[in-house]
Amino acid sequence: MENPPDLPAASAPSSSPTPLPTNGLTGAIRTFLKPFALSLKLGSILVLVLLLQIPLFMIRGLLDERCSRREAAVREITETWGRTQNIVGPILVVPYRTLRVLEKETAVNGHSVRTTEERMGTAYACFLPEELTVEGNIDPSKRHRGIYEAVVYTSHLKLSGRFAAPDLKPLGIAPDALQWNRAWISFGISDLRGTRETLKLAWDGQTLPLTPGTQIEGLRAGLHADLSATANIVAPNGPHTFSMELSLNGSGTLAFAPLAVQTSVRLKSPWADPSFTGAFLPTEREITPAGFNALWKVPYYGREYSQQWTCLANQAALDTDKIDPSCFGVDLVTPVDSYRSVERATKHGALFITLLFTAFFLFEVLASLRLHALHYLLVGAALCLFYLGLLSLSEFSAFGTAYLIAAASSTLLIGLYCRSILRSGTRSFLITAALSAIYGFLYFVLQMQDYSLLAGTAALFTVLAVVMYTTRKVDWSNQSRTT
Repeated sequence: MENPPDLPAASAPSSSPTPLPTNGLTGAIRTFLKPFALSLKLGSILVLVLLLQIPLFMIRGLLDERCSRREAAVREITETWGRTQNIVGPILVVPYRTLRVLEKETAVNGHSVRTTEERMGTAYACFLPEELTVEGNIDPSKRHRGIYEAVVYTSHLKLSGRFAAPDLKPLGIAPDALQWNRAWISFGISDLRGTRETLKLAWDGQTLPLTPGTQIEGLRAGLHADLSATANIVAPNGPHTFSMELSLNGSGTLAFAPLAVQTSVRLKSPWADPSFTGAFLPTEREITPAGFNALWKVPYYGREYSQQWTCLANQAALDTDKIDPSCFGVDLVTPVDSYRSVERATKHGALFITLLFTAFFLFEVLASLRLHALHYLLVGAALCLFYLGLLSLSEFSAFGTAYLIAAASSTLLIGLYCRSILRSGTRSFLITAALSAIYGFLYFVLQMQDYSLLAGTAALFTVLAVVMYTTRKVDWSNQSRTT
């Protein structure tokens, strides 16, 4: 039986995509843009990086809002407990009689005539102590308002010292002009709401009550003690000794003015993260995890006001613009501010996106992959969500824990997505490892203060060197023609 002639085999349906037509306007455009394909790809990646700055700016705006809410909550706590405390005193004020010359103009025969008139008036002589010693303990605690907390303290202070006999010759005051029966002692305390009990002053061994008001023009908040009832009013010139115990609630800073010829302040506290502030640093200090112990010894040479002065009844007796810059003390700062750390982290957002997009672009060039712009956009969105997760988690847990959870979630999400779009487990592992290293390095930089800029610059130099080494043999001109 003769075999039938061979028939042409039926062609199987092709699984390859039908090529796009190369003729017509579309083909002409594609042909014209083909040499610039690589540049257009880089340009589109740059545009995506810029677009992803929008959610980063929105996260920073949200961070500012949360910071404002935290500050409002802290302000509500400190308003009721006690604000920053600044202690200025004691100041001895003694009224005295003085002859004042007053000028006035009168009309005589239609002409203005200036005349002078002498009148007895009251002026004040102010004296600062020769010695002032402060011994105190600061007991810190934390108060909460919702999810926010504020560091407050209760200070237990003992003030003591001595006033020398006043030297009236430089002031031009006759000793018999002083009205010691009207003298008083003033203490400036910036927030009297922090006082916890009735305060009393021991003056030459005699106990005197302290009442609100400084009775000094220019020193607004504080206390004063009337010296008219003291037993030594017959021989008042001095010297005089004084002492006072003060329990004071406050928040933030506890500061003192160096009013004496020699001012000594010793403070102890279990707070392990003090910040010594003001015009003078402690001469001795010891800071351990169990707290701090600091001693200030401040002479009166480092200030801009004298030890005694006079003023008229209608003038300010104290210039706080000169006293405030000379104050010194300690600030109980929060050791780790999570909002500050999140703010520093968001500043690296553009760098993160650029580094990861660079890795994707290198995979496209070296492994002949084709990634869509949507792939880049979704990965960039995952990087942005890391900062939002870090912000939200840091409000409820320690910053380190929040960072670990947010970084692990972002790395896992991007790693699993890359397993699909890069079509290789090895490539996905490389992206995951690189992202883990970047997150780890960022956390390391956030914990640094003085060397963070140096470390960041070194890391960027290393990344640039790796990219240059990896692409050293790539023929970019040929890539532009074949892309």
